[in-house]
Amino acid sequence: MPKNILIFDSGIGGLSVFKDIRYQIPLAKYIYAFDNAGFPYGELTEDILIERTSYIIQKLCHRHKIDIVVIACNTASTVVLPTLRTLLSIPVVGVVPAIKPAALVSQKIGLLATPATIKRSYTFDLIKSFASISDVKLLGSTRLVEMAEEKMVGIPVNLSELDEILKSWKGQVDCIVLGCTHFPFLRKEIKEVLGRNVLLIDSGEAIARRVKQLLGNVDANEGEHLFGEVYCSASTKNEEALNKTFKELDFNPLQTLGYPKSLDR
Repeated sequence: MPKNILIFDSGIGGLSVFKDIRYQIPLAKYIYAFDNAGFPYGELTEDILIERTSYIIQKLCHRHKIDIVVIACNTASTVVLPTLRTLLSIPVVGVVPAIKPAALVSQKIGLLATPATIKRSYTFDLIKSFASISDVKLLGSTRLVEMAEEKMVGIPVNLSELDEILKSWKGQVDCIVLGCTHFPFLRKEIKEVLGRNVLLIDSGEAIARRVKQLLGNVDANEGEHLFGEVYCSASTKNEEALNKTFKELDFNPLQTLGYPKSLDR
């Protein structure tokens, strides 16, 4: 039987991680869930993050007999992993900013993340541990998360707006850590603004290797084509555009999971 892999994010940015995992584990059954009712996660308190994430993930683990959970959200990963690992008996993998590999190739590093991620003590511990001799500049932006979501449903990225957000980094960094899973979808535009020679690093490939290691031998019938399931926490006006995106990635149409009123922000 194929392994059931649950990938969770606040929005559709976690699809960047899904693509890396599917490349290494093509014969798994994928369940993708995003908490659009709580989006953006960078503006939620830690208690609310833990409550919402725990509810949705436990519900889907029960429904699909999940083998491994991937929290494809940097903001959530810095907060919810300890709680989830207590609640679940299966492996839970989180995403951390790729500070370590960036420090191996540059001393002029920019960490691009959500406002919540760049304020976490966990992030400063990563920098202290792996990039203490580097000049690491921090930039937190919720708007970039929104721009990535908009791009995924067909709204072009406003390069002038992106330039305004990133202008303080021009000539100041030569390596950027994409510390939010939404940001790989803005690679092309970030390079247009900051220059083609800027190196962009994310955690997707490393997370995929870790998931493959934890699952061990992934078995499925040869030639079997598995369609994934995708869930959101509330109805969305972008359902038609989202379904087009998910269909291209071999997912069935979007389903609304719902959540208790007590979890409403």
